[in-house]
Parts: sequence; structure tokens; C-alpha cells
Amino acid sequence: MKKELLIGTALVSTLGAASVAEAVTATMSGNHQTGIEFDSPSSGTDTRAQINDNNFTVSLSETTDGGVTISSSFMLANEDAVDGDLDAGFTLAFTDGSKLDVINAGNASGSHDISVPGSAGPEGVTVTTANLAPTGLDFATGATVFGVEYHTAADFLADGLSMSFSASTDNGAAASSTYKNDGHLALGGTYVTDLGDSAVTIGFGLSETEGSTNGTSPSTEEGGIHIGVSAVTGDLTVALGFADGDHMGATGTTGSDRELDSEVLKAGLKYVSGDLTFNVGVASGTTKDGAFGTPGTTEDSKDVTSASVSYAVASGVTAILGYTTVDSANAGANDNTDGSAWYIGANMSF
Repeated sequence: MKKELLIGTALVSTLGAASVAEAVTATMSGNHQTGIEFDSPSSGTDTRAQINDNNFTVSLSETTDGGVTISSSFMLANEDAVDGDLDAGFTLAFTDGSKLDVINAGNASGSHDISVPGSAGPEGVTVTTANLAPTGLDFATGATVFGVEYHTAADFLADGLSMSFSASTDNGAAASSTYKNDGHLALGGTYVTDLGDSAVTIGFGLSETEGSTNGTSPSTEEGGIHIGVSAVTGDLTVALGFADGDHMGATGTTGSDRELDSEVLKAGLKYVSGDLTFNVGVASGTTKDGAFGTPGTTEDSKDVTSASVSYAVASGVTAILGYTTVDSANAGANDNTDGSAWYIGANMSF
């Protein structure tokens, strides 16, 4: 009930913040990326395919007489029925530098995970759907669209520290055979400081989410922690991240939701030399998955190594050559669906 009252209060405050202007300021941005991916699975036939990534975003904002900026955005691709509902909410930016996201606000823990360099290309290797090991730091940051997230101004409690706090509730529907998120609470933070000639950024987060399927709760609720550090020295960026927690996943079959106990370790570096950018990264993820109410005992794993070279051809145009290799095991046994992939293409952004 407390979470519902909090969200309701935020909505009322959003709508009543100030009178709305007749027309807001609109800006557009996006990108068009296309290229060819060459896949070499451990078993099977080598394949190639064209890979496209197109985005067109419209951002809307206006500032009230009191100095509060109200903003939102949407992707035109979301207008397609295939993509489902719009994923836009509202953001209030206050004069003290703090912000409040309302509706589809996200999870404060995931807002502060450190970005660890890896291949700039979209290439990847598809492993068996039964392998549920994650490779990202934000795997335990479940939330619903019925939520709010508050972002503090810079230098919160200490110089260089900024934090976020979030909460969401459920949609009121009964639980079904698919995992239902009933609500979450989370916090996250980013601390920025200088260490000699290096600019150091530390990110951390904590999240707890409640949910069930067909009225059955998992043996351990969804949630976890992550921490990462990134250091920039001149043209070189080095980053390291770790995450541990419990989350929910599915093997791709209806009604096959699983509870997962996972860990992820990531490391990477980026070096910029004129128009060239070199990326290299490694990620190791493990998970034990079991049916709801039954902790898993056997381990899935994914070890990913990737690298890329990007070249700034012209303003907004980047050529990309990327490579990724994956070594995976399902339920403690090596599988034959891993392998490697190359990508060559270009990205145009505006």
C-alpha cells in the first residue's frame, strides 16, 4: 500500500506541477546501422546474414515558470503493433539538479551499473535456450512500469556522489504460468573522483523484487547487488564489474519460467587513437537454475571474449569491425551451440 500511495502522489504532482504550454520543444535523434555478420558455430554450418539496427527517437521537453523541466520521449518504432506499448514516461528535472521519473521509471540499481568496454559491433553467438547464464551486470533489476525513480543532484551526502531510489507496484492482475512481478524497491549510486592522472568512477546498486507464478513463490526472491569501477587515463579506459543475485528466466517454452542464482564478472578496456577506437572485453557468467520453489543444483556458464576496431569515417559515420567468441556449458556439460562471429559494417547517427 505504501508503494501505491507513493506512486499516486508522484502522478498527481506531475500533472499539477504547473500549467502546460501550448507547444513543447521537440528534438529528434537516432541512428542507422547495417552490416554483415559471419557466424561459425562449434558444430553445424557457417552462416552469414545482414544485421540492421535502426532507431528514431523524438524527445519532448518544456520548462515551467517555476524552473521545473518536464520531459518525455518515444521511439517511432514503438508505433508498430509488433513492438507493443509505448515505453515512455515523464521526467521532472528540478532546479536543484535532482530528477523524478514517473511511469516506467526503471530500477535504480540498474541505472548505476558501470559500462564495461567490449566489441562495438552487434555480433553475437546464439547458445541453447536452456543455458540461462547472464553476462550483464544488471540481470537482477526487475521492475514494473507502475513505478517512480528519484535521482539526487550531484554531490549528494559527499562530493562526487549521486544516487537514485526507485519503487514500483504490480498491475493488479492475478499471477499466471508466467512469472509476475509484484513490485520492487532499489537504490543505486555513482561516485566520481580523481586518482592522480585518472578519473575514477565507481557504480553500485542493490535491488529487491517480489513476484510469483500461479501463486507459487520462488525459494529466494529476485534481487541482487552489483559494483563496478572505471578509470580513464588520457585516451585509455579500463573497467571492471561484478554482480551477484537471484532473478527469473525462461527456457523459451511457455510455462517454463525458472528461478536463477547467478554471478557475473566483466572486464574491458578502450583506447582511442585519433579516428580509431580499439575495444576489448571479457565476461564470465554462471547460474544455477531450478523450478519455482526448488533451488538449482547444476551450473550453466558463458565465457565471452570480444574485440573491435572502429574508424570515424566522417562526422556521425563510423565503420566497425568486431569479433566475438563464446564458450558455454549447460547443466554442467559443454554444449555444441557456442562458437564465434565476425561483423563488418557502419553506423550513421544523427
